[in-house]
Amino acid sequence: MMDIQITCKECGSSVDINPTLDASKAQCEVCQHVTPVKFTPAHVEGRLEECPVCSRQDFYKQKDFNRKIGVTLFVIAAILSIWTYGISLVVLYLLDVFLFRRLAMVAICYKCQTNFRSITNMNEIRDFDHEMNDRIVYSDHDFKGKPLSH
Repeated sequence: MMDIQITCKECGSSVDINPTLDASKAQCEVCQHVTPVKFTPAHVEGRLEECPVCSRQDFYKQKDFNRKIGVTLFVIAAILSIWTYGISLVVLYLLDVFLFRRLAMVAICYKCQTNFRSITNMNEIRDFDHEMNDRIVYSDHDFKGKPLSH
């Protein structure tokens, strides 16, 4: 079953929800803010075709790892490299290779940053595209699920 993680627009907390056809809202447990959602039969089947929060069709995939933890580990390894003569960076690299092979993929909506795990059509989701992200975030361009073309 698809797992969906919405970021609360009021407090930034994570709101976890599983898709059902009768669900119409997701409520934050921290600030009680209600986010309207609209699930389709495709969501219930585990297929990601449109975002239930913002109704967009533009998604990207990445490894399911917290970016803040990754940056923190890099900063620590870089600082320690002064005393370890760079060995801490090699250790971090080996840890990164290990995690890269073990972690699953997650799909993310460009517009609202909703995370989707355990979807059946992950191979149809493209990798992150910086230009697409900038056009969606800063000019509200809607690609309707199509890849960026020049």
